[in-house]
Amino acid sequence: MQVHAAALLVTSGALVELSAADARQVARHMHLQHFDAGDIVIREGETVYNDFMALVLDGEVTVENSLAAAQDSMVVSVLGPGGLIGELGLVDNEPRSATCTAASDLLLAILTRQAMQQLMAEKPDVAARLLLGIAKRVADRLRGTTRKLITFAQVSKALQQELDAAHSANQRLMDLENKHPPLPTTFTGVV
Repeated sequence: MQVHAAALLVTSGALVELSAADARQVARHMHLQHFDAGDIVIREGETVYNDFMALVLDGEVTVENSLAAAQDSMVVSVLGPGGLIGELGLVDNEPRSATCTAASDLLLAILTRQAMQQLMAEKPDVAARLLLGIAKRVADRLRGTTRKLITFAQVSKALQQELDAAHSANQRLMDLENKHPPLPTTFTGVV
């Protein structure tokens, strides 16, 4: 398990910044956990058992965010081997920001905050590089979110301009109708 976890930790889906030796040190502090398809691994808003991250070793997990206004959720991503979930909880121990559900039978390598602290005590240089790798992932996601927000703002602005133009046209038509009421029509046909 440790060799497989270490190999996956240095992939682009996880923490490519770690060296193979660093990844082996991190993997030594992880433990295995199995989930059946449909099991919830992490629940959005959860404040208990929210201090770990997990590396997908086998299977797939869906990551969803709730849409409060719609009383619904949206799948943000589907992660397979090499994918990381829950790394924010490892760092900040705040309520979970997404729900992660096993899309298939799932094998995870779990790194708890306690194990992270042990790694920090034993191998502070490795722990520092691990935290820098996690910070880079979070920064990359934040930059991606910022790009999406900019695109959303541009689309929103364009839609608002279209609505304003339609409203203006409707207003002109109503003004014309008020200035020139329709002529009364009389029916002079045979019934």
